[in-house]
Formats: sequence, C-alpha cells, structure tokens
Amino acid sequence: MHEGQIPDRVLLVRSGRVKIYSTTTSGKEVVLAVRGAGELVGELSALDEQPRSASIVALDRVEVVVLPSGEFRSFLLEHPRVALALLGMLSRRLRDADAKRVEYSALSTLGRVAVRIVEITEQWGETQGDVIHVDLPISQEDLAGWTGSSLESVGRALQTMRGLGWIETRRRQIRVLDLGAIRGAAE
Repeated sequence: MHEGQIPDRVLLVRSGRVKIYSTTTSGKEVVLAVRGAGELVGELSALDEQPRSASIVALDRVEVVVLPSGEFRSFLLEHPRVALALLGMLSRRLRDADAKRVEYSALSTLGRVAVRIVEITEQWGETQGDVIHVDLPISQEDLAGWTGSSLESVGRALQTMRGLGWIETRRRQIRVLDLGAIRGAAE
C-alpha cells in the first residue's frame, strides 16, 4: 500500500510484520508504527474513503487476509460489536500517537530511542537467559524516522547505550542486556 492511493482494501496481518511510514517532502521516511500478527492495516482509508495517509511495506515474510474496503465497511455495519472493538483499537492508536508527540518534546534522542527499544523488546523480544534478543528488520535510518531524530543522533544514542553495557547491536538485531536501565532512560 502506498501513501496517496485510493483505498481499495484492508489487510489483517496473520503473520510477519509491516512497517507503516510516511515520506516527507524532502524524501525522508518517518516511521509511524510497526504492526504484527492480529493487527489491521489500511482501515482508516477504508473508513473515511480518503487517500491513504501512509505507506506499508513488509519487514519480513508476511501473510495477510485481504478485505475489500466495501466488504469491510459492510461487515462493520452488520456486526456492531466488531465496530466497537475497532473503535477501541483506533482509540489506543490515537493515545499512542499523542504519547509520541509528548515524547518528541519531553525526551532527548537517547530517551526516545530507549522508548522504542522498550516497545520492540516487549512486543518482539525473546528472552534467552539474562539477554533479550530482538530481531526486527529495521535500520538505524528507520529508527531515526521512528523517533523523530537525525540518523547521527540515533547513532550516538545507540553508541551511548552500547558503551553503558545496556545493549549490543548487530545488523538489524538488538541484544538487550539491561532492560531496567533502558526503561529508566525512557522515563
């Protein structure tokens, strides 16, 4: 799905992860969210019938259920409990967007990167002994767009966390060594 497209479908992610992003006029990608199994994408455009506000790209192998927009809206009309559940999901996403706006003004780049690391660790981390492994195929550039920071600032924040012994990084992989310290930086 691409920003500006006329809506024609909603996707229910069955497996895998997708990155939702918007592109600035200067060509910079701003990551809005990463969604995984059990989550809907493309629902806003299906609801308001406006062009897509963001693009969606698979981060790894993804399996989805495709629902044409008209069928999606009809299903919601026929199943008010599902419509209420959708409203709950949209409310949580709006609250998350509000929290991110507060982060941008209240936290340093280190704090914003810490918040994203806590978020991805809680969602996709796998504990192995005292270490939490996170395999999420996003780049430092993606992380910069996700935190509203420059690539250089994100690089410095990650270097600081590595130097403090909080994380180890590899290409598109983070090993969290001290989640408590990262949580502290995120507050």
